[in-house]
Amino acid sequence: MDARLNLFTNPVTGRFFKHINSAGKIVSDSALPAATQELVKIRASQINGCAMCTDMHTKDATAAGETAQRLHLVAAWREAKVFSEAERAALELTEQGTRIADAAGGVPDEVWANAVKHYDEDQLAALVALIALINAYNRVNVIVQQPAGDYQPGMFD
Repeated sequence: MDARLNLFTNPVTGRFFKHINSAGKIVSDSALPAATQELVKIRASQINGCAMCTDMHTKDATAAGETAQRLHLVAAWREAKVFSEAERAALELTEQGTRIADAAGGVPDEVWANAVKHYDEDQLAALVALIALINAYNRVNVIVQQPAGDYQPGMFD
């Protein structure tokens, strides 16, 4: 399977990803825990059906020391006992922020209030930015049908 458009050689997408990757660096360098960042990327990618990002972020999380058990349970995080309350709040905010069109009122106040209990203002800013960013990556990859499976950790560093 080939992508509909080569995102890696096209000059427009090359410039686009240069800027979006710069935004990603700001988030990755933030005080939001790295494990939480990967969980957020994985959950949004699962919801959006982005095979490329799901492949990438599960492999990156594994390389960073994440356990297979936790990775296998991301999609069922509500019933899983392996996530902290802070991670659960981040995953709920991720789901609500990713499925924004499904909720007439946007992200519910109680979801935001729960996230506020666990993260300071800078971490919340990073979390919101990360949710927006991974959704942008997901949409590009899904639109062009970017194939998955070949990613190796650190490949795009």
